[in-house]
Amino acid sequence: MQELYKILNLTESATDEEVDLAYKNLKEKYSKERFLEGDEGNQAAKKLTVLENAYTEIKAERKNKEKNNYSEIEKALKESKIAEAQSLLDQVSVRDAEWHYLQSVVFYKKNWINESKKQLEIAMSIEPKNKKYSDAYTKLKEKIEFNEKQFQSGNAAPRNEHPEQEFEGNRQMGGNDLTYCCDWCATMFCMNMMCNLCCQC
Repeated sequence: MQELYKILNLTESATDEEVDLAYKNLKEKYSKERFLEGDEGNQAAKKLTVLENAYTEIKAERKNKEKNNYSEIEKALKESKIAEAQSLLDQVSVRDAEWHYLQSVVFYKKNWINESKKQLEIAMSIEPKNKKYSDAYTKLKEKIEFNEKQFQSGNAAPRNEHPEQEFEGNRQMGGNDLTYCCDWCATMFCMNMMCNLCCQC
């Protein structure tokens, strides 16, 4: 892979922007030079073909690497390794829609609901037709509205200390309002029982 980067006069640490720019500049250079007469034109034509192949391979390798990173991040999230997931996200060079979606999941697991919502909004702005993102956003909004109603009524749902339990498969956002309601009801029931026992004593 290092040899491919040398064709673009770059190293493997180059950013995607640097790779694209180097390819563009060299392509323009060789495209003009290939029309020169004699060996110089032939060499430029060969270099252009080598450049195209190198660029295609580099982009494909980088795309596969990003996919592998996302798989590792999803695995870390399922195992509730939030710090590891965040570290892997920080290493991703291209922050596309999926990156912002996964960052939203990390924030949700940290119970940073507003930050989670903002990341989902960015993901949807990049890929407006992505159903996974829109469904997650709808569920998250429902959760926020539910919590606000509970807070206004004086029945605020307790903070879930293990939010990772709400993330299963592709249902990684939105939570389960019924779970919150049941937890709250159970808490109130236990408190009532304790009060009754104290009064009887």
